[in-house]
Formats: sequence, structure tokens, C-alpha cells
Amino acid sequence: MLGIESSCDETAAAIVEDGRHLIATTLSSSAQIHAKYGGVVPEVAAREHALAILPVVDAVLTESSLTLQDLDAIAVTQGPGLLGALLVGVTFAKTLGAALNIPVIGVHHLEAHLYANALVDALHFPALALLVSGGHTSLLLWRDYLQWELLGETRDDAAGEAFDKGARILGLGYPGGPEIERLARQAEKKSLHLPIANLGDTLDFSFSGVKTATQALWKDHSDEPEEVAYALQQAVIKALVKNVEKALNRYPVEHLYVAGGVSANQALAEALRHLGQVRNIHIHIPPTAYCTDNAAMVAALGYYLWQAGKSMGPFEGPHAVFPLV
Repeated sequence: MLGIESSCDETAAAIVEDGRHLIATTLSSSAQIHAKYGGVVPEVAAREHALAILPVVDAVLTESSLTLQDLDAIAVTQGPGLLGALLVGVTFAKTLGAALNIPVIGVHHLEAHLYANALVDALHFPALALLVSGGHTSLLLWRDYLQWELLGETRDDAAGEAFDKGARILGLGYPGGPEIERLARQAEKKSLHLPIANLGDTLDFSFSGVKTATQALWKDHSDEPEEVAYALQQAVIKALVKNVEKALNRYPVEHLYVAGGVSANQALAEALRHLGQVRNIHIHIPPTAYCTDNAAMVAALGYYLWQAGKSMGPFEGPHAVFPLV
């Protein structure tokens, strides 16, 4: 299975066998180009994808020592994401699929993040799934392959978005998550605190308020950037762990799968693993290389969709907004 990912600022390709075994992967990132703007510029991202996609696919074939004729199918991110960026990947995949006469499978970007865990070990069901990225934060009950139930999601900003906005307030670079984490490690007093949203009995999230609270805290403690970064990181982590714990009370499963760019945050991983020890459940977090956008996760999910007989129709295109379930 050839996987292609082009939803945001990274053009990636990977070849995965049987949804589990990574044969080769390669990636071209335009993050440095976007960094000077403080965020991803959609038109620039689409142009960079158009320039990179042929070399990236050629590179992954070379690395794998395979040819196009060895491929059984192509999986491509269909959404959600930046429409222009998605269009490059989907158009390329469908054109290549038509030329090779093999099926093309459209993949949901967020679901694909969770299948990064399949590249590490066999998946276990039922399980809880926590998706935490720059654009989305969702909590799901993962009943079986391709079977989901949405338990809660963000009502406004995502966890990664809170880090990006907090980093901007503190005058840090983009993307904000790694910058906030780096600075938070330097905190010594750890005496500052930020509130987390109280949404009652729901399993929803809200992170827009923490941005406003960070602005207020920064005004009074601009001489302590490390402490403010630590307070922001802890507020986001506490909100995530709190809802996971509430979900475990309602759905006593034995496994929690975490995925998305924010799952690379080591403080979050430590907090979740501590929860796993307390509740006696298995916490699964993919290696950092699989936490951020990559094509291996696209190919992994694509395999299971292919096995289920799913493929893109001749007139199907990308979806900038793509409901998770």
C-alpha cells in the first residue's frame, strides 16, 4: 500500500505491507517556509506540495527497492485539511491509480493518526482513543477496526492550537507545541496556574479560555516566560487527562490509544502513563516520528479500508471539512 499525505505543510509518502509493516517512508516539510508567517499559509502549502510530491514518491520507491507495478493500492489523505494541499495529493493519487489500474482509498486524516499505533504493535479492542493535534481534539470509543463512537470533542480551540496561540503570546516560534514544551522544561518554581474549562458531565473540551488566561498571566509575569509556559502546558494536560479519566469511569476498557501531533509532548505522555498505572490500563503512544503528520499512518488505515472494499469513486475529491464519525 502506497500512502500519500498532503493535508497541511508536509508532503509525505510511505509503503506499508498488511497495515502493520513499514517498508519505507519519506517526507518533505515546508514548515520553515511557514514559520516566518507564524502559521501555515494555504496557498504556499499547496504550491510546495505540487513541487514535492513527485520527488517524494520517487524517493520512497527507491528506498523500498520496489516499482509502481508492485503496488496493490494507493491510500491518500482525503480530509480534513487545507483544500488546496489536499487537492494536490488526491489528484496525484487518483491519476497514478488510474494509470496503474489499482484502487485509490480516501483516508480520514484524524483516524489515520490512530492507526500509527498499528505500526508499533497489534491493536486491541475495545479501547479509548484520544486524538490531540493542532486542529482537533477528540475522545472516542474505538470498538473495532473502522468502528468508532465519538464521546467528546473540542467546542472551540484544539489542544495544539492552545499551544500555538500561547507561544505567540510569549513571542516564541511556530509550531508552538515544541516551543512551549522546551521552555516549560526550564521552569523551576512551577507556582503559576491557569484554569481549565468546566463543561459539566460532558466529555467535550474547550481551550479558547486558556489563551485569554495566558494573556492575563503573561502581563503580570513577563519576566518569567518559563513559568508561564509551564502553567499553560499543565492546564492543557490536566484538561485532557481529566476527560480521559471520566471516560474510563464510564467505559472500563483496558487500552488507551493516543495520537496526533500533541501526543509527542513528553509531559502529556508521562501524565497519561501515570494514569495508566493508577487505573491499571495499557497506554499506547506511537514514537514521535509517527505522532506528527506522516504517510505511514495513511497507508496503515488505507489497508483496512481496502480490505473492507472501500475506494474512492471517479468523482470524489478532497474534503477540507470532514466529520470524524
